Amino acid sequence: MNNKHRKTLADIFRNPLNGALEWARIENLLSNIGCDVIEGAGSQVSFCKAGQVLNVHRPHPQKEALRYRVKSVRDFLVLIGEAP
Repeated sequence: MNNKHRKTLADIFRNPLNGALEWARIENLLSNIGCDVIEGAGSQVSFCKAGQVLNVHRPHPQKEALRYRVKSVRDFLVLIGEAP
């Protein structure tokens, strides 16, 4: 994990929840930590690791993940043991 991924991880776990994180940074982090990425219909995407699955819709037309997406990613990272 490089410094950019560490910063993204820290931003995900920062309180209060950051609703201005770019979704591309989050996706890049999840791919880098070894999650399998499964494309679904439309903007649906699933991330799988350690028997856990995170199903989300990519934000559009904006680039930023809203707070509820960041919370879902945070909970998923805790489940798979990737919390800082």
